[in-house]
Amino acid sequence: MSFLKRSLIATAALGAVLFVSNPAAAQFGPPPPPPPPKETPWKNTSLDAATRADLLLKEMLPNEKLTLLMGHFGTDAQWMNFRGDIPGLAWKMPAEARPQSAGFVFGVPRLGIPNQWQADAGIGVASQAGPNPRLRTALPSGMATASTWDRDMAFAGGAMIGREARLSGFNVQLAGGVNLAREPRNGRNFEYAGEDPLLAGVMVGEQIRGIQSNHIISTVKHYAFNDQETHRNSASANISDKNGRESDLLAFQFAIEVGKPGAAMCSYNRVNSVYACENPYLLTDVLKTDFGFKGFVMSDWGATHSTIPAANAGLDQQSGYPFDKAPYFAGALGDAVASGQVSEARLDDMVRRVLWAMFSTGAFDNAVEVQDDKIDFTANGKVSQADAEAGMVLLKNEGALPLVASAKKIVILGGHADRGVISGGGSSQVYGRGGNPVADLDLGPKFFPGPVSYYPDSPVAALKRLTKAEIVYDDGKNPQAAAELAKSADVVIVFGTQWTAEGVDASLSLDQNGDALIEAVASANKNTVVVVETGGPVLMPWLSKTRAVLEAWYPGSNGGTAIARILTGAVSPSGRLPVTFPASLDQLPRPVLDGLGKPDRPVTQINYDIEGAAVGYKWFDKQKLQPLFAFGHGLTYSSFTYKNLKADMRDGNLSVSLAVSNTGKREAADVPQIYISSPDSAGWEAPKRLAGWDKVALKPGQSKAVTLSVDPRTLSTFDPATKTWRLKAGTYSVAVGTSADSLGKAIEVALPETIFDIRGQKVKVN
Repeated sequence: MSFLKRSLIATAALGAVLFVSNPAAAQFGPPPPPPPPKETPWKNTSLDAATRADLLLKEMLPNEKLTLLMGHFGTDAQWMNFRGDIPGLAWKMPAEARPQSAGFVFGVPRLGIPNQWQADAGIGVASQAGPNPRLRTALPSGMATASTWDRDMAFAGGAMIGREARLSGFNVQLAGGVNLAREPRNGRNFEYAGEDPLLAGVMVGEQIRGIQSNHIISTVKHYAFNDQETHRNSASANISDKNGRESDLLAFQFAIEVGKPGAAMCSYNRVNSVYACENPYLLTDVLKTDFGFKGFVMSDWGATHSTIPAANAGLDQQSGYPFDKAPYFAGALGDAVASGQVSEARLDDMVRRVLWAMFSTGAFDNAVEVQDDKIDFTANGKVSQADAEAGMVLLKNEGALPLVASAKKIVILGGHADRGVISGGGSSQVYGRGGNPVADLDLGPKFFPGPVSYYPDSPVAALKRLTKAEIVYDDGKNPQAAAELAKSADVVIVFGTQWTAEGVDASLSLDQNGDALIEAVASANKNTVVVVETGGPVLMPWLSKTRAVLEAWYPGSNGGTAIARILTGAVSPSGRLPVTFPASLDQLPRPVLDGLGKPDRPVTQINYDIEGAAVGYKWFDKQKLQPLFAFGHGLTYSSFTYKNLKADMRDGNLSVSLAVSNTGKREAADVPQIYISSPDSAGWEAPKRLAGWDKVALKPGQSKAVTLSVDPRTLSTFDPATKTWRLKAGTYSVAVGTSADSLGKAIEVALPETIFDIRGQKVKVN
C-alpha cells in the first residue's frame, strides 16, 4: 500500500469537518503539517505554468491535495433562508470567506497556495441576494454585449469586472456564459451571447480574456447544453456528437481558444442521459482531450451527484456545498483514492489543473485583498455606458429617431422609466450604487431568483437633461388613460420591460401588460417610439403601429443615460442582433417548451437533434421562415455601402476583404457581416453560416478596408469517426450583408477538399 493510500485511509477515518481555520490540521486530522520547504522553485515566475504546477504538486501532502478540491458556499444560513432554496438549513460559512460571495476554497498556506474567493460574475461582481448587498458596477447583459459585435468592447467590459473583482477581494470569477440561445425562452439567455457559435464564442472569449488580465481566474460556463431552465436539475439534453460539435460545443471551443479560461463550470442538466458533471464524454473526451483544456472543471452549485463517477469522469472540484446532498470531494474522495476506485494519478491531475489555473492567470503570484475604497465607480460606469450604447439595437425607424429639437412635448409611459432600468435576476445579479429604486413595488418573487431589481439611472431624468422639450411621465398602468395623455404629445416614448431570471423560463411577451399599453398608445398617437428592455427576443404584435423600436436589453448601471443618448442622437445606434426574433412561437423547433407545466419525473427528454446544429437563423433559413427580425439586424442614423468584395486563399486559409464607406451625414459604426453558402454536397446543417465580421467606426464620407480570415471550422463539417473537420471541395458563395436575411451580391470561390484536426489545424489537402 502506497504512502498516499495509507494517509488517505487515516484521514478518511476521521471524517470530514467542513469549515475550520486550519483545514490541513483539523479537516483531515493529524499529524500536523511539516514546516514550509526551504526551496520553493515553483515561485519562479520565469517558468511556465505547467512546470510550476508539477514542482508544487511534488511538495503537497495528501490532505493538502484534497483541500483544493472541496468548495464551500460563501454565505451563511441567513441568506439561505432568504433565498428559500434550503429552508431552515443550519449553515455557517467559512470564516475566511468573503461576505455574500458564491464560494470559497481553502488554500495551503504552508506552500503559499492562496485561498480561492469566488464571486458570481459575467455582468459584474455579483452579491448574493439579501440584506445589505455589496454594491458594484453592472455591465449591460451578456446579450447586450454580444450585440455590440465589438471584440474590444467585450474585452474592456471583462477587464472592468476583473478590476472590481480584485479590489473586492475575489480571485475567481464565475463568468464566461456561452450557452447558445437554442431556446429563445431560456431564462438565462440574458447572461449569454446569442445563437451563433462563432459570434458567441469569440465575444465571450474576449470577456474572459479581459477578466483574467487582472490576474484572476475566470470560468467558462455552463458546460454544456444548459439551454433551458425548466427542469434544469434533471432534464436530459439529447444531441448527436456531430450536431453538438457544430453548435454549442463549437461555441465553447472558440471561447476557450480566445479566452484561455482557468476553469470550466459543468452544468446542472444531463446530456444524453448522463449528468454533465459526471459525463466522461463532455469532461474528458471533448473538453480535456479534444479541446486541450488545461484548467480545472468545477461543478455548478448543486450539480455534483457522486464521488467516484464524477471524479473519474473529469470533475476536478466540487463547488458550493451544501447545495449538493453530500461533501462528495471531502473525506469520500479520500476513501475512493485509498481504495483504488479513483486512482492516485487522477487525484494528482485534479490538483495539477487547479495549480495550473492559478499559475497561468497570475492568481498565485498576485494576492487579492479587499480594497473597496479604491474602486473607481465613475470610470467603470463609463465602460458600462459605452457597452450599453454600442449594444442597443435600433430595430425599426420610420423617421422618428433621433428625436428632433422641434418636439415641444414628449410623453413617456411605462417601464418604471422614471426610476431606472431593469436587470435580469438570479445569481448574476449585480447590486448597483444607489440601491434598488423599485424595492417598494410588488414586481415579482421576493426570494431567489428575485427580487426584481433596477439600476437608479432614470431614462426620464436623462431625457430631461438632454432635451428642451416638456417631458411628462405616466406609469402606464391604465392603458386607456395613457392613450388619452399620448394624444397631446409631439412624441410618445413607451417603455416595455421583460424580467427574465435564472431558474425560470420566460414567455416571449412583455411584462405588466406592456403589449396592451403599446397597442393602445400607438393607436392614439402615430408618432410612437417603443423602447424595450428585455433578456432576449420578444414578440411584437403592435409593431406595425409604431414608428420606431429600440431594443435596449438590460442596459446596466448607466443604462438610462445610454438610452437617452441613443434616442436624442448624441450617439448613433450600432448594435446588431445576436439572436433571431421569431414572428411567432410556431416558428420554433419546439413551439411548446419541453417539460413546461409537467413534473420532473420521469426525466424530461429534450430532443436537440430536431434542429441539430441549425440553431437560430440557420433553422429559419433551412425551414424558409421569415422572422420578425433577423440575426445581425440593426439600423443606424447613417448609411453605409460595401464595395470590392474579394475572397481568396492566403497562407492556405480563406481570406475575405472589402471596403466599407459611410455615405451618410453622421459619424456612426457599422458591422459588415460575412456569410458563406455551401454547395449541396458540403453537407451543412443549413444554407449559410456566419464566417466573420468587423465593427467599423467611420466619419461621414470616410472609407476603410476590412480583411477577415475565415476559421476553417466555419466552412467544414465534423466527422465523429475520425474527429476531424472536413471541408468538401466545391464552389462556395461569399456575401457581405447587414443581417442574415439582407445580403449583397455574392461572389464565388473554389475551395479544395481539406481535412483539419479537431482544433482547426490543417492536416491534409486533396
